[in-house]
Order: sequence, then C-alpha cells, then structure tokens
Amino acid sequence: MPTIDQTQAWRSLQDKAQQVGQRHLCDMFRQDQGRFATFSREAAGLKLDLSKQRWDQDTLADLLRLAEEAGVPAATQRLLAGEKVNISEDRPALHTALRLPADATLVVEGEDLVPAVHATLDKMATMVERFHSGQWRGATGKPIRDVVNLGVGGSDLGPLMVTHALADYRPQGTHPVEVHFASTMDGSQLVDYLTRFDPETTLFVLSSKSFTTIDTLSNANTARDWLLSRLVGSRQEGVDHELVLRQHFIGVSASPEKMAEWGIACDHQLEFWEWVGGRYSLWGGIGLPIALVIGMEGFRALLAGAHTMDVHFQKAPLADNLPVLLALAGIWNNNFLDIRAHSILPYDGRLEYFAAYLEQLEMESNGKSVTNDGDTVDYSTCPVLWGQLGPNAQHAFYQLLHQGTQAVECDFIAPLARYEDVEDPATREHLMGQHRLTLANCFAQSRVLMLGDDAIAEDGPRPEHKRYRGNQPSTTLLLERLTPETLGALIALYEHKVFVQATIWGINPFDQWGVELGKKIANETRDIIEGRQGLDDMDDSTRGLIEATWQASRER
Repeated sequence: MPTIDQTQAWRSLQDKAQQVGQRHLCDMFRQDQGRFATFSREAAGLKLDLSKQRWDQDTLADLLRLAEEAGVPAATQRLLAGEKVNISEDRPALHTALRLPADATLVVEGEDLVPAVHATLDKMATMVERFHSGQWRGATGKPIRDVVNLGVGGSDLGPLMVTHALADYRPQGTHPVEVHFASTMDGSQLVDYLTRFDPETTLFVLSSKSFTTIDTLSNANTARDWLLSRLVGSRQEGVDHELVLRQHFIGVSASPEKMAEWGIACDHQLEFWEWVGGRYSLWGGIGLPIALVIGMEGFRALLAGAHTMDVHFQKAPLADNLPVLLALAGIWNNNFLDIRAHSILPYDGRLEYFAAYLEQLEMESNGKSVTNDGDTVDYSTCPVLWGQLGPNAQHAFYQLLHQGTQAVECDFIAPLARYEDVEDPATREHLMGQHRLTLANCFAQSRVLMLGDDAIAEDGPRPEHKRYRGNQPSTTLLLERLTPETLGALIALYEHKVFVQATIWGINPFDQWGVELGKKIANETRDIIEGRQGLDDMDDSTRGLIEATWQASRER
C-alpha cells in the first residue's frame, strides 16, 4: 500500500514548497489584503487565525486534498463510532465518549457505553458533594481539607493544567478543599505536603490506569505509611488500619482488583476504561481533582465544551474544520517547510501548564517512526514541542525566535475578555488595562515574527545585529473568555489536531511503546541496584553509574 508521501497531493505540495515556501510573509500580506478573512475560522467559542502561516489558498487546497487522500473524513467517523483505531492494542480510542451527553447513544461491540460513563460521573458528583458539604471526614471525624492527587503523565498533567486554568470557577459557599498534585517518583513533591498537612484532614487520590505505575505507587505507599503511623499509631479510639484506608484514599483505575488489593474501598473507586488513553483521560474519573476545584456543574460544562468541538470536528467540512486546519498548518511546516520545532505561547497566567500538557499529548501520541502497516517512515512526524507563558517567554527564549538560526512555528493563545466581573471599579479598570497590555504583547510578537524589519519604522540603515528576519509562521487562537466550556473546546481542538496529523502520517497516536520500554528497563535496573546482581550484563556506562551509586551508599 503506498504511503502518504507517494500520493499526488504530497508531490504537489513538495513543488509548492519550492515556490510558496520561498516567499516572505511580508510579500504575502502585501499581495493579499484579505488574508485574515481568508484564513480565519470560528467554532465553539474559539477564533483560529492562520493568516500568518506561510501558505496561500492554492497550498491550502492541496493540503485539503492531502487530507482527503489520507482518508481523514473516514478516519474521523471510525474514531467517533468506536472502531478499533488503536491498531497495535486492538481497541478503540473513545475519550470522546466521556463527554457525550446523557441522552446520547454509542453502541460499541454490542454495549451502549453512555450509561456507564454517566454512572461514573454521578458517582463523582456524590463524592464531590460530600467534600463540598464537609461530610467527607477522615478517620478521626474531621472534614477533609487537603486532597493530594498521586498520578503521573496524563493522570497528573491534565488535572493539574485544568484546575490551575479554572481556579476562578470555584463554587462559592462550600467547605474549603484544597487540591494538590504529586507526580515525581523521588518523593520531592510529596514530602513537602507530608511536612505541612494534617493527616487527620488529608486524603489521597491514586490515579493510575493500570494501578502498577511505579511512580504513583511509590508515592502512595509512602502516603499510606505516613497516615497509618500518625493515625493508627496515635492509638485514637476506633481508628484502625481499615478505617484509615477507607476514609483517606480514593482510587481511579481500570483495575478494580488491584485497587481493592491495595486497600481502597470498592465504593471509593472510580472506573477507568481500557479504551481511554492516559493522556486523554481528564474527562472521566481522572478529572476528580478538577471537579473538586470547580464543582460538578463546572466539570460538566468542561465536558460540554469539548463535546461541542467533537460535533464540529465530525460535521464541519474540511475547509472550515478547526482541528483539520490546525493540523494541516503543522503538516505544511513540518513536512514541507522543514520546520521541526513548535512553541506553545499562552498569554494568560491561568494557562501556565497548557504547554506542558500539550507536550505529552502531541509528542507521546505522534512521536512515532513506524506506520500502521509496520513500515519505517521516511518523512518527519511530530515536531519537538515546548512552550511557556508568553509574557515570561518574551524574556527567555523569544530572542531565538526573533534572531536565532532555528525556524519555529508558534501558537499564540489568549482570551479576548477578562476581569469584567471584578467588583471594585478602580481595580477592575487597572486589571482590564493589564489585560489589554497582555493582548498588545501577544499580537505584537506574532506581528514581528511575521514581518521582521518591516514591522519597524526607522530612518536610515540598521546595523546587522539589530535586524529581524521575520517570516516565522504562527497561529493565533483567541477564546471569547477562558471558561470551562471554551477550555474544554480548546483541549479537544488539540486532541483532534493530533489525530488528523497521525492519520495523514499513517501512524497510531494511541499507543506509547517507547514509554513502556523505558518503564521495563527502569524496573530491571532498579533490581540490579538493589540486588547487586546482573551488573556484568550492563554496558560500560551504566555499569559505572551503578557502581558509583553503590560507592555513595557505602560512604553514607
């Protein structure tokens, strides 16, 4: 079967890259005064501006043809219908099912998935209500005040990102519950909480799809021992091992047996399905920390916003489809303009963790070099993706963007409105002024990246060290406001973008065998370090590092 780079559309785009790709964005804007209208689209509370991409209408037409030849429309329907699009693991990828409304129906292999999804949401709602009413009490009878989420990867990055982004949406008049996150296996995050928190009012959420993730379980075992030593060890009347585990732990996993074996009560378990990948899982039980921060009403609004984008993705023509267009811009830059770096630049402090979230979503999904047919790809797939809050990045790595030797594609993300609900008029005006300043920086930076020296009006020649080459492509994404609905739509937009690109590249975005290999080798190496056997099988470098570890242990 021919690969995508053997299609007519791919060859046509290669020719286009030799022509359009050599033109400067300045010239494109001079020749087409209506680029913004031509290359902007709106859906689900988002406006997508692709006018600063280094393409023209003919290029976009070829890219849309490429999407057709790659089978993107049919692949989209297979994804949303629950077909087995995760080829290597022989199962569907149904994160979109987690945000279907209760009256929807999705039958997969003879079972309607929607009732089970909403049963879990209802169970979450009951849990959240107990916390917010002060009725979830620890083993000594005191209401829980601190909840620590123990997870890693998608069980950490998604909930962490969303709780930070939507902290303004905390429900009023509820019992105060603070949510915290610990993911590092070295215990450095956890130890900070254990030295500050009251064990009587602290609960831990163990989030692990397999419930075998060593990072999470190492933290969980430490947390369990900390609670038992302080609560059972204090010999308070009626407080025993079972009660502590019951009142201070919630589990979220696809393995209820392992949760129960560890000690988590059955009615304090939330279901996680095999057909949901970890990095796509914040929409279900893994999102419990989100619901604890913004309430179940806010959580359901997050799901509704994502579902709105799902419907748009399924029904909008390719030429007006936001995920498809965003994906095609990336394909054009990566595969035809040879731009292999992509920076995510939110201009809103609430989106501080959005770039880190996308790093996993994109690079774990599409960091692949073998097609679904088992062939080694001979074209680039996922670019290196990183980012930071735009106002901070301006003082960090924008120097490279403006005057460095690397071509970088950038996504600028900002809400149009903020602070209208601040009660004090003077404070509101000051804050709204700061927001206008933030938007000005966002728009100015993308403009200078595009125009280079043409953005600067100066008399006389400029010395070379002050020259800006410009011609750096960027996308701007504007949200009407940052709300649960628009954040849900924004996340879903990038999820579907990843799927479209994977479809075009002919790779599976829903497995992560490289990650699994790393875990396996890490466990084997740990056994060697602890057992001091098997060292002769190691390479010289690893052998030297392990011996250095042993030497340090002897010296202590």
